[in-house]
Amino acid sequence: MAKGAIIAFWLVVWQLVDTLVDNRLILTGPVRTLQALGEQATKAGFWVICGASFGRIALGFLLSFSVGICLALLSYRVHLVRAFVEPIVSLLRTIPVVTFIIMLLIWVGNQALTIYLSFLIVLPLIYTNMLAGFESVDTQMLEMARVFRLSRWRTFMYVYRPAFMPFLSSSCKISLGMSWKSGIMAEVLATPKPSIGKEMSQARTYLDTPSLFAWTVVVMVLSWLFEKAFMALLKRVGRPLGGLLGKDDDR
Repeated sequence: MAKGAIIAFWLVVWQLVDTLVDNRLILTGPVRTLQALGEQATKAGFWVICGASFGRIALGFLLSFSVGICLALLSYRVHLVRAFVEPIVSLLRTIPVVTFIIMLLIWVGNQALTIYLSFLIVLPLIYTNMLAGFESVDTQMLEMARVFRLSRWRTFMYVYRPAFMPFLSSSCKISLGMSWKSGIMAEVLATPKPSIGKEMSQARTYLDTPSLFAWTVVVMVLSWLFEKAFMALLKRVGRPLGGLLGKDDDR
């Protein structure tokens, strides 16, 4: 209730400021934004545009999620792999995003840019947090697993999984937002067809502030939905083992 009241308060403030400014070029309020959103939503290609951008960004994130976990596991198990991987990860952290965009435009073109950029931006965060999660495993728990002769799979599920899940969850909360911000920025600059970024770029060109705000709302909603769905799935994977695999696994 309190949260809804706070949101309503800021929406009213936003609308009042828009009324006082009364210049669509400088600012557009929630009413005009919703009107522009309604106009966009009734166009034939609206859902295709949303689906294309969602697919590119989601694919880039899922690739970085998978590769980051695998690299972290390999680095944890094999020190030689870690020696080779860590300099690359450190380099990825320091390279400006605009450099990635320019080089990727040359290498992969504008259609695949969003996927690769989301992948490169998120990968260091997933890798670093997963490696920290593996290293946080209690050595006494590992020793107990050896004493009781647990299989590698059971050791991973009972010992490693509870240790790294908080690290993985924390990194995903941050990286999900990062993937959308970097992905949309890439689309605005590269203007792949179809894409939300291309529509935002056109709104900028024609000084159509209401449409720019409307597409921003679309990005926020899609990002929120993807984050909620992915974090719910991750939370399910992080449940106690009996709830995940069934009671038969504990016999």
